Amino acid sequence: MTEPTRRVRRRDGVRRLLPPVAAWLVANLVSWLVAKASVAGDGSPVAYWSTDSRHRWDSGHYLSIARSGYEMFWCRDRYPSFRDVMCGNVAWFPGYPMSVRATSATGLSYEISAVLVTEVSLLGMFAVLWWLLGARLTWATGLTLAVGTVFPGGMYFHAMFPIAMGTLALLLCVVGVARGSWALAAAAGFVAVACHPVGAVAVGMLLSSAFFAWRGDAWPIRFAKAGSSAALAGCGMLWARWLMWQGTGRWDAYEVLQRSSYRQGDLHEPFGEMRNAYGFPFSHWYTPQGRLPWLVEHSLAAHRPQLWLNTAFVLLILATAAVRLLRDRRLAVPEWAALVLTVAVFFAPFFAGAEMSWYRNHAQMFVGLILVARMSRWVQVPLLLLCTVQYFFLGAMFFAGVLV
Repeated sequence: MTEPTRRVRRRDGVRRLLPPVAAWLVANLVSWLVAKASVAGDGSPVAYWSTDSRHRWDSGHYLSIARSGYEMFWCRDRYPSFRDVMCGNVAWFPGYPMSVRATSATGLSYEISAVLVTEVSLLGMFAVLWWLLGARLTWATGLTLAVGTVFPGGMYFHAMFPIAMGTLALLLCVVGVARGSWALAAAAGFVAVACHPVGAVAVGMLLSSAFFAWRGDAWPIRFAKAGSSAALAGCGMLWARWLMWQGTGRWDAYEVLQRSSYRQGDLHEPFGEMRNAYGFPFSHWYTPQGRLPWLVEHSLAAHRPQLWLNTAFVLLILATAAVRLLRDRRLAVPEWAALVLTVAVFFAPFFAGAEMSWYRNHAQMFVGLILVARMSRWVQVPLLLLCTVQYFFLGAMFFAGVLV
């Protein structure tokens, strides 16, 4: 290969990286603007680039797992005035905190390591999405990346939570089935499950992949690849349970804490849980003090339009898939995977009874952007506008400390 040819290829490579890098920068810029227009729960200005602005309740549990592993104890043993329930950190999965622990081995603090893992995962999300969209800048792909920068619940892609890492794993799982790479699909599914309970949707997608992926193989091989990749992905749960057992001596530590402290762990009726989530009085629990900026004052119930927007997003994904099936008689492998994952992510928190956290779990519907690229510009542009407006309101709710 001649030197001019190498230079041309390097320039082409840089050009292909520009759109996802630009999307990541814009996502941070928009979040910084939201923080600038907000105040923290104590009424002080929000410093977006500080680690404190990325920290919410569950962040403390993830950091404690990174520092010292799992623990579970009766709350009153340490806090005599607390109600008689179990306390600990075994309700949170290890994928993200173990990555934070590994990153902190470089000498960075756990807090900075947590933000770094999150932001690198977000950059990876845009890069993998861009590859799945064909890495060609068109109106359709450009608008899709733009929607990704203000994706519903996307504020948690910047927080000390496993949402960005788990979403990246789901996207890589889609890449695995799209490329026919059994190993990549299984490994990415393992990470998705190990990051967050919602990541279990990867197991369901991999099981169903026998019907839309691995098309170069005979049916017995397709079922074998789908079943074995799903089984290996499910081992992410076994790894999480093993670590919890190591720290507490109990294999059922996760269920004990969920039922004792959070009334979760069992299946719930999803539509009833949607009503509970819609009516949850966040602003009665966590209302910032002092004179509030206009954006914060009008964002204290932003989770309600968020639920409408998320529902509309899922319906648009279903409608797009239906139109493509009627018109083209087929969906591409990544589109089938995205369809299954998006619908499953939407319903998962309601089956689990996550009335206080569904909005951040729904951020993993980011994988549905694979189908957003197939939508008409007349749909993409209004969707972008609605997501942008709602991003500011839910983001203000987040930075004000109203969301958990």
